[in-house]
Amino acid sequence: MPRRPMVKEALLNAFAGESVAAARYEAYAEVAEREGFPNVARLFRAIAYAERIHARNHLKRLADVKAPEKLVAEAPIGLGSTSENLEYAMMGEKFEIEEMYPAYIALAKHHGDKAAEISFLYALEAEKMHYELFKKAKEYVDKGEDMPIEGYIWICPVCGYTVIGEEPPAKCPICGVLGKDFVKF
Repeated sequence: MPRRPMVKEALLNAFAGESVAAARYEAYAEVAEREGFPNVARLFRAIAYAERIHARNHLKRLADVKAPEKLVAEAPIGLGSTSENLEYAMMGEKFEIEEMYPAYIALAKHHGDKAAEISFLYALEAEKMHYELFKKAKEYVDKGEDMPIEGYIWICPVCGYTVIGEEPPAKCPICGVLGKDFVKF
């Protein structure tokens, strides 16, 4: 059965947004490094990886799409200071958490597209953690300090769940993948 255009457009928009976020966070990492915040730079790079996971998951659901009809990015684009970049990152994550993914999940449910629903749900749950990590990092940066990171930043390769610690969780609380498969930053 062919995909319904509304879900396809939502997947395309989500793919575009996650792709832009990943590229933006990589550039933000460079600014954070130049400004002397190596742990914040590491956080930006780790979450950029998670955003690429979200984009990949959405793209897999769009395997039959040859060229995107419309790509939309909702968060501010451009480089500022590390503090400004963290604020921009938080704005993008907040938009995804409060508006984009809840609407896309409802749309996928309405059209009975379970695979799209799961892709959107995984991203939504991971974005909540990303927002909190950026918020914490901004609190430190605004005091002129680098965010302390004890251990590593761990990213689930299936859903993009992000956690900081010496070891990954035993399994991902979002998708259930085993911690041994997490990517370490």
